[in-house]
Amino acid sequence: MDTEKRPVLTGLVALVGVAVVIGLLGGLAVMVGVKATGIGGTSSGSSAEEAPATFNLPRPSDTGSTEPAPEEPAEPTEGETSEAPAEAISLTTGQQSVSPMQQIDLTGTYQAGEGAILQVQRFEDGAWVDFPVTVSVGGGTFATYVLTGRTGPNQFRVVDTDSDVVSNEVTVTVG
Repeated sequence: MDTEKRPVLTGLVALVGVAVVIGLLGGLAVMVGVKATGIGGTSSGSSAEEAPATFNLPRPSDTGSTEPAPEEPAEPTEGETSEAPAEAISLTTGQQSVSPMQQIDLTGTYQAGEGAILQVQRFEDGAWVDFPVTVSVGGGTFATYVLTGRTGPNQFRVVDTDSDVVSNEVTVTVG
């Protein structure tokens, strides 16, 4: 091939060659990094069965009852009984007051809710309204944040979208 008569084609071939080499080296570096840090889990079985729990969807289970009444006592934070901590969602916030549209960190624990999806709700005009934020539970914990421009005290809670278990309420003053 006469490279002097086809400089664009020569440049394109060289560019593709460099991209392939960089891609291979990058992939190799990622594989070595994953092995070195142990991100991929243990190597005692097949890797497909040992994906981290945060990537697993919850499996449907028959709880024997669909009545929300037994779960409602989990909402108040006062006087938790010995049976409530196994199902209770504990919600905390990193801030007591923020400026409008400043990040409000919501974190908590839900030991019985591995893989559960929690819907953030805000108390508005006497009712709990879904906030456009959801978070999944992994390792018995969860963390997310919300932004709001609504000034004054804002009450937040989270609700398990499958079982309707609710957390305690946290209040953050915006303004």
